[in-house]
Amino acid sequence: MSHVLTIVAPPGRLSAETILPIRTTLHALGADLGAVDWLSPGEAADLPFSLLNPDQATAAARTALGDAPVDAIAQPAEGRRKRLLIADMDSTIVTSETLDELAAYAGLKEKVAEITRRSMNGELDFAAALRERVAMLKGLSLGALEATWKQTELMPGAKALARTMSANGAHCALASGGFTYFTGRVMAACGFQSHHSNVLVDNGKVLAGRVEEPIFDREAKLATLTRLAAEKGLPMAATMAVGDGANDLAMIGAAGLGIAYHAKPVVAAAARARVDHNDLRALLFVQGYRAAEIVED
Repeated sequence: MSHVLTIVAPPGRLSAETILPIRTTLHALGADLGAVDWLSPGEAADLPFSLLNPDQATAAARTALGDAPVDAIAQPAEGRRKRLLIADMDSTIVTSETLDELAAYAGLKEKVAEITRRSMNGELDFAAALRERVAMLKGLSLGALEATWKQTELMPGAKALARTMSANGAHCALASGGFTYFTGRVMAACGFQSHHSNVLVDNGKVLAGRVEEPIFDREAKLATLTRLAAEKGLPMAATMAVGDGANDLAMIGAAGLGIAYHAKPVVAAAARARVDHNDLRALLFVQGYRAAEIVED
């Protein structure tokens, strides 16, 4: 079979009965279907198919699933395991927006979070919005950075994603509009190999209210993807990008497999592949990893 549809649900929520309407729908569209291959019983399965466009298959599967908390992603069967991962950090690899949490120590969380929300949904220019938010933090003690880091939580499946792909020869990189203070620590905690983000300027005691230029933004994320792929001699088909905000759209669109993860509406609408209901382990199942192959926390 030339293509595969990967179906992922929260543990224990996926069954043959869940998959049956998907098979029926794809068959009605003219697909030639193979046998279901369970990657993780009750959680993830592959449905091989041919004679149908993968975008059609994904859309048809979503329609068949209705409101069920199940994700479905179709792609060519060849080259599923990616050799380069580029991941956004905030609200993707960690559960929070670290800048918003940092702003809480200046009593400005709600004001900053509203600007973040609009920026991530593509309503504001990212660089201008970042400069505006960072300027509000001028004079904030550097101790707020450590306090923010201590309360930052990793997204479920983040360690498994980076460690499993790394163990299988992939380079895993963070590409974030956030700050090196946090991306460096997340890299170490999860097992990424590199991190690329913005640098907060300080005087050794307090924040200066600005970041080093140029801003690491949407185009910088795309440039990081293409540069790392070139350095490692990889075609774009061998790359994966994941993120949730408008700042991630360029790299999601350019990667061999770009995934909108619990994404903002503008991103979910534009991305060819989405994970709406599951944790980051879904990105491993989509690559054909079986549960027994996943390097858990």
